[in-house]
Amino acid sequence: GFSMSVYDVTSRSIYLRWPKFSGASSYRVTATPVNTVGQSFLSHFSDVNPKGTLTSLTPNTIYVIQAEAIDKNGIILAETQIMQSTAPDIPVIDQAYSKLSNSITVEWRAVPGATSYLLTAQDGDSFIETTVTNSPGTVTGLKAATLYRITIRSINSGGRSQPSPYRRAKTVLAAPILSVSSPSCNSIAVTWKAVYMAVGFSVSLMRSDGLGRMLKENTTNTSLAFTDLDPGTLYTIKAYAWDANGMPGDDSTYNQRTSPKAPADVQVAFNSGTLRATVSWMPTEGALTYSVIVSNRLLTLKCNSSSSSCTVPSLQCGSEYSVFVIAHNDAGSSKPTVAVSLKTIPCAPGSISIEEDETGTLLVSWSSVNFSHYYVVFVKSDDGLEVYCNTSHTRCHFQSDCGFTYFISVFAYNKAGQSPLGDVFNYTTAPCCPSDFSTVFVSGDTLEVTWSPVRGAEMYEIKAVARAAIVLCNDTAPACTLSALQCNTQYNVTVHSFSEVRGSNKSCASKYVATAPCSPEIKNISKDALSVISVYWQSNNDDATYIITARGEAGLWHCTSSGNSCTIINLPCGSVFSVSAIARSPAGQSLPSYSVPLETAPCCPTDLTLSQVTQSVTNITWSVGMGAQTYATTLESPKGQAKCHTLQNYCLLGCITCGTNYTVSLKAISETGLTSNCTYQGYSSSACCPSGVKLYRLGNNGIRVHWQSSEEVTTYNTDLYGSKGNFTCAPHSGLSHCDITEIPCGDVYTVVVTPATNKGLKLALCPKKIYS
Repeated sequence: GFSMSVYDVTSRSIYLRWPKFSGASSYRVTATPVNTVGQSFLSHFSDVNPKGTLTSLTPNTIYVIQAEAIDKNGIILAETQIMQSTAPDIPVIDQAYSKLSNSITVEWRAVPGATSYLLTAQDGDSFIETTVTNSPGTVTGLKAATLYRITIRSINSGGRSQPSPYRRAKTVLAAPILSVSSPSCNSIAVTWKAVYMAVGFSVSLMRSDGLGRMLKENTTNTSLAFTDLDPGTLYTIKAYAWDANGMPGDDSTYNQRTSPKAPADVQVAFNSGTLRATVSWMPTEGALTYSVIVSNRLLTLKCNSSSSSCTVPSLQCGSEYSVFVIAHNDAGSSKPTVAVSLKTIPCAPGSISIEEDETGTLLVSWSSVNFSHYYVVFVKSDDGLEVYCNTSHTRCHFQSDCGFTYFISVFAYNKAGQSPLGDVFNYTTAPCCPSDFSTVFVSGDTLEVTWSPVRGAEMYEIKAVARAAIVLCNDTAPACTLSALQCNTQYNVTVHSFSEVRGSNKSCASKYVATAPCSPEIKNISKDALSVISVYWQSNNDDATYIITARGEAGLWHCTSSGNSCTIINLPCGSVFSVSAIARSPAGQSLPSYSVPLETAPCCPTDLTLSQVTQSVTNITWSVGMGAQTYATTLESPKGQAKCHTLQNYCLLGCITCGTNYTVSLKAISETGLTSNCTYQGYSSSACCPSGVKLYRLGNNGIRVHWQSSEEVTTYNTDLYGSKGNFTCAPHSGLSHCDITEIPCGDVYTVVVTPATNKGLKLALCPKKIYS
């Protein structure tokens, strides 16, 4: 519970304290140097004041300090031990001096073991301390022209040494506080406040770039002016005060530029398109920025620039301005330049009016404007074509065309340029008239009229007038169909163009157009012959030609007439036709009349064939007759006739007499009862077969055939047909028998006797006999 502490250290002393220890009557403290050869120091202290000081120690030395609490019997009750270094030795000041008004510089010899030094400047009761690491050291924050006592202490980790013997040193005079300005482009004025203890001042001036000579003035006043300097040039000013001993004080430095000279060669260029003016000038030495002032009685505009030009916006048209340029730098401004006059472009002309006369001319007029030398009027049509008029008056004439929209603008001009764009007026002329309208379709009650689109037309009105009747048609397309008209009538047709701006163009020419003829009415059709008809109709048109058409599956047949009847020939048989009539004139063609049906008699079959089936039965076949539904066939001879009525194209006729010539006729009958009488080549029935045929044997290999001849036939052929051969016998004319010899025995033969024909054909209808 016994301890010891250090509360101060000097170069040769260590100051200790400890708490009182119970029962102790005195304390013994021993200090022994560490790592050095030296004696130990022993000190005794009473119990009255529990602290003590070890003196006569060696500077910058580490000691082991031991404290013992001893009772009145000399017995050690407690002990403690610490290690402590002494401070370095006391420095010695070599010199102390002042170069600046707020500091004193001290020089000394270095002290072994010192890690830093404490400088102290004392002025009466006040002092300022500064810690430095080596010599020289400077104490700052002092008062100017003041005498100070300067001391120094050395410091290490153990503590600080005692102050050195003091030196006296006085700070120099304070630097004058300068206020500098450039009242003109070639002068600089310097002023300052009085400096404590100063009896005079020295002020020097020199160009900062080192060119030229230095100007220096001594004065006891607190102001000074330098003249004949270069404009816009940076100068360096130095000033200091001196005291009664001629000792110069602290100096102050100030950089000051002279104000610039007014710019030269001011030029003004006006931009008419934007109502801006670009002002340019020759740069002046030392100028940092420039101001351009454009003013008149009503308006002042300003433009700042760091270059040698500036654009002034928002000028007013039709105005005159004075233009000044002023150069600026940190010293001030130059004088304004000589005023340059600027006249802006004229304002856009107003009170524009447009008139159109009947000759297709536009008159454009306007009011005059200030500062205008001449005017240009631009007229641009909506097809892109542009014309203009250049005049010093306030009106212009232009040629105009129908159906155009003209965009009209008027500009005023002077030397500054063109006036701003004013109001752009548009004027639309009346739409053009369709001059090429034509009818692309004409009927008895309809006219389809077309035309080429015309400029300016938004709608068209078509008007057709005939006697008291008026027909109107409105459309936006270049075509219109007039309906509900009267056939075979002349109409006066006009196409008017229309626009919302100008209304209808009533000057358009008309044209006469006739409607197509009226439809004829067939009154009667007569059949003049098998393939010839005559058609009759009612004629009710002027200058019309009528075309009659018979139309059927077999084709078309026509006849033409300008009267009220015509004949159609070569009509095919067995056909059904629809007969109609149309009227045709230069105006067009009428609608067809109502059709009248027509049927021609059926056609006679082209091919008719007769074949004898038996002696009394004949088969007749024929080709189909166009238009025929039934057929009636007749074979007729003096001996009688045979008839057949059938739906087919063949027929069997009986009761035919052999060896007889017949006439052949056929009737083709249509569904409606129309009949065609058809006559064909005559027909002869086959010769009659012989009767009473008998066979007689003539030995083993012969046979005689005997018959009774008919009245019409005198010559016969006899044929034998067997498995071993066929044999023929042709007797002489007039004979009624025939012998066939040398026929093989033992066979069965078929024997036929037939009349001989001119063509050598053998009739297969006669009866047969069997002979074995």
